[in-house]
Amino acid sequence: MIVMKFGGTSVGNADRIRNLSKIVSENIHRKPIVVVSAFNGVTDHLINLAYNALKGDLNLDWLINRYLNVMEELGLDFDLLKEEFKELEVILKGISYLKELNAKILDLVMSFGERTSSKIIAEYLNNVGINARQFNAYDIGLITDSNFGNAEVLEQSYENINKYLSNLKDCVPVITGFIGKDPKGRITTLGRGGSDYTATIIGAAVNAEEVQIWTDVNGIMTADPKVCPNAKVIDALTYEEAYELAYFGAKVLHPKTILPAKRKNIPIRILNSFNPSNKGTYIVANVERKRKVIAIVSKKNINIINIHSPKMFLAYGYLYKIFEVFNIHKIPVDLISTSEVNVSLTIENKYEVAELIKDLKEIADVELYPSRASISLIGKEINQEPNIAGKAFSILGEKGINIEMISSGSSKINISFVVNQELADLCVRELHKVFFENE
Repeated sequence: MIVMKFGGTSVGNADRIRNLSKIVSENIHRKPIVVVSAFNGVTDHLINLAYNALKGDLNLDWLINRYLNVMEELGLDFDLLKEEFKELEVILKGISYLKELNAKILDLVMSFGERTSSKIIAEYLNNVGINARQFNAYDIGLITDSNFGNAEVLEQSYENINKYLSNLKDCVPVITGFIGKDPKGRITTLGRGGSDYTATIIGAAVNAEEVQIWTDVNGIMTADPKVCPNAKVIDALTYEEAYELAYFGAKVLHPKTILPAKRKNIPIRILNSFNPSNKGTYIVANVERKRKVIAIVSKKNINIINIHSPKMFLAYGYLYKIFEVFNIHKIPVDLISTSEVNVSLTIENKYEVAELIKDLKEIADVELYPSRASISLIGKEINQEPNIAGKAFSILGEKGINIEMISSGSSKINISFVVNQELADLCVRELHKVFFENE
């Protein structure tokens, strides 16, 4: 049994869905479970629809035409989505009348992307002779907490999913990615890119042979190919390396994707639906290689917060007080660097920081430095190789690039530092030359 997840670009039009059906058909002997994202662009459009409804704009023409075009090409009847569009219209009218939109309602609106794409794909598979059935992930037992917009999957989901899918006979399940329900039955989402996470949750639940993530690139690369045209596909990664790459900026995977697979030691394969014969990137527990640096990633749109308090010299509880404030405001920290009286850390700029900084100023002096980017060198036991950091900082120093913060040692997998966001791409290109192109 394998799990095959197809992302938005892999289901984005009629040709891609035909291609998906061919890939599934070629793997039918492996008893595939299919997990799908929304069509590319649809989730963003649904978000816009929700906000437009606040202003009284209830126009669904773009969405209707998007589906009509695909379904006509596939020979499907638009009535297949009649109930979903009726429900969406009611919700948008409610937003318009009440002038209210919160994370709970937004999750409900966003859920229509996966709910509709999965119905279309399951119907088409049946039309071409593959016995398929559509399921919403929450109907097969995927339960989350109530953190709308970024919900966490509850442990009972694994048993629920295993029990439900083990009773299915002779059909290919086509399951929604990205969405679940909380214990009160309210639809939640797992965060953008969360369909990858859904796939490995299902894979772990059924003890799959492999989880395949079908996307539009040949695998995980040594750098973003849009920044570094000479970037190369990485043949194999460990779970830990893949997690750090995803967390610190690689966009191919949702970071949480790795955790369920690692837990059950299930391989993940990143594959290109536009080039199915390519072997992609394999993610497993252990990889033997001589190279230490395997990738360079950047994460833009972050802020440095510098917290300074001389009166806390040799005093205990300083870090506790600082992180208690972050806990209260529910803002996660990415990188941290500390001394006796100074703490520098980074957070994503999507979080509102005015109240956070106000509370931090009750403890210490606080400075905010926006529009920064983190650069991370990733590789197994990278911090045990003495020449890597020196080589990296030396070349950046020669280019006149000021490094504002360094975080190293807390992880054996990465060396990270922070620069002005405008310099991020230059840093990645120069480091890629040193570690991958000039060897």
